[in-house]
Amino acid sequence: MSGEHPVHQALHRKRSTTPCRRTTPPPPTSPTCCARPTPASASSWTHCGLTTDGQPVCVDLDTEPHVLVCAATGGGTTTLLRTLTTQLLHHGAHALVLDLKRISHSWARGVPGVTYCRDIAEIHDGLVALRAELHSRLDHVDQHGDADDLPRLTVVFEVADHTLHQLARHWDAVREKGDPKTSPAIHALERLLFAGLQVRMHVFFNGQLSNTPEWRERFSTVVLGRVTTRTWERLAPQATPTTEGNTHPGRVHVVQGLTAHPTQVLLLTDAEAAASVPANAEES
Repeated sequence: MSGEHPVHQALHRKRSTTPCRRTTPPPPTSPTCCARPTPASASSWTHCGLTTDGQPVCVDLDTEPHVLVCAATGGGTTTLLRTLTTQLLHHGAHALVLDLKRISHSWARGVPGVTYCRDIAEIHDGLVALRAELHSRLDHVDQHGDADDLPRLTVVFEVADHTLHQLARHWDAVREKGDPKTSPAIHALERLLFAGLQVRMHVFFNGQLSNTPEWRERFSTVVLGRVTTRTWERLAPQATPTTEGNTHPGRVHVVQGLTAHPTQVLLLTDAEAAASVPANAEES
């Protein structure tokens, strides 16, 4: 991979912006039906949706850095990832969107602060560049004590299980004698799941962790929609599986700790998501 990757280019530009300011998050757009009070000012907080009695269900990325989303087709996974990502972009974060299907997050193409990867070579290069960014941020923390002045960076990983399989195959095809056997892209993601919290780097993972069950402990928030009891017990064993069947679009359970919050995912259309990101967005 020659030259500086767009991940680095975008993030290094943001490091020269004004100091961070905390402002009230924008109200969610077009809720169709996120269970904690929403803090008055915290760009680390993202709204997932609303409970049946209208209470917000939120994720504080400063304490719960990664989110695992798993649902059957039509269960609202792509909608939720779009909604969470858009809120962070609104506050000046950067997103690395890995969209091997090429259609799940087409709204993100050309959006300020987004690096959009849609084929396996691009995704490989994007994750390898991410590893360099992670190491750079860890060095920054060693020198300055924290990462509070760095922009938030989120990896949005669609059809993640299949993409991980394709990444392994891609590396088998291109690696040369003396290269490590494990894909450096997969190793970079694993490293990010371990160290992301302290450097404001996050993963929104759409999948079942079929081939990487050891990663499960890295996800403090698990969102489940229309999954089998077996899948629930594997991904959220600490919470009692629900027996309620619900085919309403966007109806999920957000599992945090021992609690599973029945949640209606907030709806942002592709157009609303793209329009909500200001062209000069700065970290709030």
